[in-house]
Amino acid sequence: MLDFNFTPFPIIETERIILDRITDKDVKEVFELRSNPETMKYIPRPLVKNHEDALEHIQMINEKIESNIGINWGIRLKDDPKLLGIIGYYRIQPENYRAEIGYMLSPDHHGKGIIPEAVNRLIKYGFENLKLHSIEAVIDPENYASEKVLQKCGFVKEAHLKESEFWEGKFLDKVIYSLLEK
Repeated sequence: MLDFNFTPFPIIETERIILDRITDKDVKEVFELRSNPETMKYIPRPLVKNHEDALEHIQMINEKIESNIGINWGIRLKDDPKLLGIIGYYRIQPENYRAEIGYMLSPDHHGKGIIPEAVNRLIKYGFENLKLHSIEAVIDPENYASEKVLQKCGFVKEAHLKESEFWEGKFLDKVIYSLLEK
């Protein structure tokens, strides 16, 4: 079984971006991301209502890192320290060598190839550093942009679960994509 240790926190770079730790200094950007109905459209979680909620979200991220049960990075351009998005591994299953990847990006930066660049780098990190055997992504079937990113990064559709989650008075479908270690 895998054993994770996210200390020291791994800072990851690509050609254009840096993935680093989210801190309380990012509260404004976390609030903007998690309170934006467009950004949260396909994420069945409550919108944050104020900076206190955003700080609680940052605290939850950091508690998961410190307890080695999940890890999130802030997405930033190398030449700009402003947080543009969040990417990370959730629902890590050490006994199955599997983890779920998830991400969100400020609408101002959609369509610029930032998420595929970050996903591809985290795939490499997941297989090489975390020693995962498979990575999954769970998306809303109507989230065509995310589906396109996953397909571009080599993920294949594994399942379409009908009405498998109840959120805000209705049942939602979800689609699972996965990628096996090559």
